[in-house]
Amino acid sequence: MKKSVLIILGLAGLLAGCQTMTPEQRRAADEQTCRSYGFKQKSDAFSNCLLQLDLDRRADRRAWQNRPDFYDMPMVIYQPVYRPVPSTG
Repeated sequence: MKKSVLIILGLAGLLAGCQTMTPEQRRAADEQTCRSYGFKQKSDAFSNCLLQLDLDRRADRRAWQNRPDFYDMPMVIYQPVYRPVPSTG
């Protein structure tokens, strides 16, 4: 009983970590980041900071999509050939 409860709680914890941010949450996080850099809201510098964060995020996404996948490398499949060893005697 306890083992199954722990497994269920572990799976629930893993799935809870897989949620994505909504656009509103992402915007709020970006605004907080720019404020932490010292930019004042409703200024050109603040707008440029938000723009730069968005462009960086898009560049990261493009780089991730264009990377050569490790699993797409060519696979060499071979079958070893066994030869009987001649007996001496």
